[in-house]
Amino acid sequence: MTPPMTTLATGTDTLTRDALAVLQPGFDGTTAPDWVRRRLGEGLASVALFGRNVVTEDQVTALTAELRAERDDLLVAIDEESGDVTRLDVRTGSSFPGNHALGAVDDPALTRAVSRELGRRLAACGVNFDWAPSADVNANPDNPVIGVRSFGASTDLVARHTAAWVEGLQSTGVAACTKHFPGHGDTNVDSHHAVPRIDVDADTLYERELPPFRAAIAAGTRAVMSAHILVPALDPDRPGTLSRRILTELLRGELGYQGLIVTDGMEMRAISGTYGLEHGVVLAIAAGADAICVGGGLCDEGTVLGLRDALVAAVRSGELPEERLADAAARVRDLARWTARSRSGAANTEPNPQIGLVAARRALTVTRAGAAAPVTAPAYVAQFEPARNIAVGDQTPWGVAAELQRLLPGTASGSFTGARAGEAALAAADGRRIIAVIRDEHRHDWMASALDTLLAARPDTVVVEMGLPQAAPRGAVHIATYGAARVCGVAAAEAVVAG
Repeated sequence: MTPPMTTLATGTDTLTRDALAVLQPGFDGTTAPDWVRRRLGEGLASVALFGRNVVTEDQVTALTAELRAERDDLLVAIDEESGDVTRLDVRTGSSFPGNHALGAVDDPALTRAVSRELGRRLAACGVNFDWAPSADVNANPDNPVIGVRSFGASTDLVARHTAAWVEGLQSTGVAACTKHFPGHGDTNVDSHHAVPRIDVDADTLYERELPPFRAAIAAGTRAVMSAHILVPALDPDRPGTLSRRILTELLRGELGYQGLIVTDGMEMRAISGTYGLEHGVVLAIAAGADAICVGGGLCDEGTVLGLRDALVAAVRSGELPEERLADAAARVRDLARWTARSRSGAANTEPNPQIGLVAARRALTVTRAGAAAPVTAPAYVAQFEPARNIAVGDQTPWGVAAELQRLLPGTASGSFTGARAGEAALAAADGRRIIAVIRDEHRHDWMASALDTLLAARPDTVVVEMGLPQAAPRGAVHIATYGAARVCGVAAAEAVVAG
């Protein structure tokens, strides 16, 4: 039976406003597009910022002010994990180390201080909703998309730092969004490309993956993000984002979570390539999601209207209960009201601009092979470049070259990849001391071979690992940074010169 409706979708009726309210679209440009302004007046309650929308913090502040002129309680979301995944510092590299570095230090007070300063900066720019932190337990070190985005491989460690991160961020009035439920750490497929599958038993999931989410809920996380992963032990048919068993029965029912449930990006191929974008959005809301993240790829007005109309049509056909859509929209508006009430949090937060570098320095692990001489003369930085995953993106610089060029004027650098990378780096170094910068050596055979070549010819090479330090330390000096944020590069460069 088709439920009774008010009017056709005019942009002003309750059903249409609810359908717009659950969308969290991105957009192109560094100023507020006219179409976004119009839709805010019709019920759109959230927008999302990505690297393409960010030039400077002043520009972001002006952009969010433009948007809030149309709707004061607007949720402005951003995918700002810090570390390797940064949007606010997309052009320079993050001012904060990521989760894995914080987990390596294992000082929850430090984690809380880092996320508090991040929240203060976001709030100052008018951003009030952060799709972070990652609460994934990095059970699979070959995971192509999580890696240093995780606090670590220990469930207890991830749980205590997830809670600390949530507490620090939300003390500034910025809502945290703990992800990727029910846990993306034990995957070997990137859900940007396909549907990952986790084939472990339910007991393992409950003991290993869920405690960090329980800790986040206890810490008051205002949102949880679903993962596009198939977990047959929980639901053999639908990935987490589309599973009522996972979102409604497990997260809401068993874990008692009452905040906002947000989907991961619905344009990711795990959903759009399998179910279609519009149908996937309907299935997600029906399963228990409240907000739809869309727009990591460019999102335009046509996409937003298509999703709005798909939700309206699903209600009218009886596929999506009207009360489920209304409940989802109400949860979005509740979060918007919380952020509006909490704006004073950032104003009352003492600035701590050096905390990121302090944390990055504390995270370093330096291993020396014998009496290695410090690097005191201009050197050559050979940066071995793996393919980056979509979450990290290819806009953000990384490495130690810029800082070493400041500390040791005359230092040169180059980037290398592929089968002959080691030989090419040796030739380019032309006899200078080599600093080899790597990222996840254990995942890239060509990178390990390049290091073999370098170290056979130049055993005084300094190795800086800026990914997961899974491979055994080697080189005259081996520096593990536990992430590739800008501050991790600064800390590593300081250690290179200190010897």
